[in-house]
Amino acid sequence: MTGRPADGGADATGPGAGHGAGTTGPGAGRGAGGTGAGRGALLVVGDVVTDVVAVHPEPLAPGTDTAARIRTLPGGAGANAACWAARTGTAEVRLLARVGAESAPWHERALRDAGVRPRLVVDPAEPTGTVVALVGKDAERTFLTDSGASLRLSPADWAPELLDGVAHLHLSGYLFFAGSSRELALVALRAAVARGVPVSVDPASAGFLAALGPGRFLDAVAGAAVLLPNEDEARLLAGLPEPAGVGRAAAALSLRVPLVVVTRGAAGALVAERGRITAEVEAAPAEAVDSTGAGDAFTGGFLAARLGGAGPAEAARAGCRAASAAVTRLGGRPG
Repeated sequence: MTGRPADGGADATGPGAGHGAGTTGPGAGRGAGGTGAGRGALLVVGDVVTDVVAVHPEPLAPGTDTAARIRTLPGGAGANAACWAARTGTAEVRLLARVGAESAPWHERALRDAGVRPRLVVDPAEPTGTVVALVGKDAERTFLTDSGASLRLSPADWAPELLDGVAHLHLSGYLFFAGSSRELALVALRAAVARGVPVSVDPASAGFLAALGPGRFLDAVAGAAVLLPNEDEARLLAGLPEPAGVGRAAAALSLRVPLVVVTRGAAGALVAERGRITAEVEAAPAEAVDSTGAGDAFTGGFLAARLGGAGPAEAARAGCRAASAAVTRLGGRPG
């Protein structure tokens, strides 16, 4: 590995607390998510970041103060999805990610407390990634992102035995937006496909997708079985203009990836398979406080249901229930 696995245990209470963090490899002890007896594990490869969430009921006032409620919380698309999968039923959830030494113990403990078995590689040079989420009165958020160590995952951090006992591999789309982490994602995807392990990908960010190029992203995820974009990402990847119906985008993408599930916020989700829409799922009602991590919660709920034997439409309903629960609290993790 190019970094070092976090080592030793710690009762960390904040991002800088503790002196080390334990790493749980694929064959190590049981977490709160269960033993996985009778079915395989979910392996998530993705990002762990520190979220700084600022909820401001009034519009931002340039050049002066704006009152806000501010919290520092564990986050990251991959880590959030793993935590929601563990909460909503997956017997065993594993996570491979890269963090900085300054907050490794805190993140390790938060993941374990959520029932996830983390393998965190401590980066020797970069701190843990940080995302500042500005959340307005409508609960919608704008992100300022410093990826830090999270996108420095590399093929050297991968080991074939990470797939031992795994029934599904999920890749955070953020991995595809930097050279070394994209190489790692491709290694993991190919290894999973070679073993017959299905792979899902969350495209993660319309802004980063536009910079990378939709065609380049779709070529990189060739072989994946499931794609989980939101509406903007689906239109962008399908090459359709803003007014185009998201159903057209979902159907078009499902000719590239067999199962496409498009999240639509308060409008629920669309399921497309092999060129046609097969289900439209309504969102569960919720009083939204913060939409940070809602898509990650959907992903976790969806994957947990699929691993439990649910069909695509039923799994999408489980994802919507998780997403609706997520928006009622600050941050992207379950309580």
